[in-house]
Amino acid sequence: MTAFTEPSAHPRTSLLSGVNSAFIRHELRRRFNRQTTIFTLLLPAVLYLALFRTSPDGATLPHGNFAAWMMIGLAVYGAATAATSSAATISVERSAGWMRTIALSPLTPPGYILVKVLVSVVMAGVPVIIVGGLGVVTGARADAEVWVVSLLVAWIGAAVFAALGIGMGLALKPDVVMHMPGLTMTALAFLGGLFIPLSGVMLDIARFTPMYGVATLARYALTDGYSFSGEHSSLAGAVFNVVAWFAGFSFFAIRRFAKSTGRQ
Repeated sequence: MTAFTEPSAHPRTSLLSGVNSAFIRHELRRRFNRQTTIFTLLLPAVLYLALFRTSPDGATLPHGNFAAWMMIGLAVYGAATAATSSAATISVERSAGWMRTIALSPLTPPGYILVKVLVSVVMAGVPVIIVGGLGVVTGARADAEVWVVSLLVAWIGAAVFAALGIGMGLALKPDVVMHMPGLTMTALAFLGGLFIPLSGVMLDIARFTPMYGVATLARYALTDGYSFSGEHSSLAGAVFNVVAWFAGFSFFAIRRFAKSTGRQ
């Protein structure tokens, strides 16, 4: 019979101790369930089909059309929503006592967060592919470089919101967290200018929100950083936004993991 030892007895050879392929495969199987996959497919697809023709009067873009602008925004939104969907399963795990079992393993907080983020980013690729495919068949036009860079950034940028979803799952009860990721991502999408072009004061506010940085980086190859009103967004500022929010959400998630497992 295997004997369990106290958490403090586990040697910490690295920050990623306890991460292995079996744990990663287990997480992938759990995330790709029918209910979650259908939700992540349908929501961004329906929103794109509803919004891609709502171009502002006189809207022009240097490297594509408005449908491409909307496609990229919905790809970012879909990826972020898929990435935060881990919150519900994590919250259920915590309520069921799974975190106490993890506390008896060599798995470190950074290792746990890394695996959860990686699996969430893999999940986020599904809506990006779907929205990109809809863009092709509905007349989204952009330079070849725009298609590659923008959709890749939308996909990888989901890591920011994966960290947020993990923190939410570790902090909130299951009956609360079931509704929080979708509502939070929709609110951040509006604030970050994913659905409608922003200008003036609203654009100034958007620059400090989590979704703005990823959306700006994803659209930069299409817009050269300019909004429809002619205002320019700094590439360096967008990068700083992404890095800062990812670091903040990751720190929050790691602290919640430490508290949930008693590893203060």
